[in-house]
Amino acid sequence: MTVTGAQLQEYLAGLDYPVSREDLIRWGQENGVSTETLQTLRSLPAEEFESPAELGDALNTLA
Repeated sequence: MTVTGAQLQEYLAGLDYPVSREDLIRWGQENGVSTETLQTLRSLPAEEFESPAELGDALNTLA
């Protein structure tokens, strides 16, 4: 089963922005997200995301 951008956005609701890829991965590990979700987060470009929309755009490029 593939994690969609929308599902991942739900998981990441409530994060403070800007947020880096490393912060997202750390958050996922601390919150017990699935291995598949962590792999998706690791696939994101190594950059900082200024808003949920910017993160969503990056997630959509992975689909």
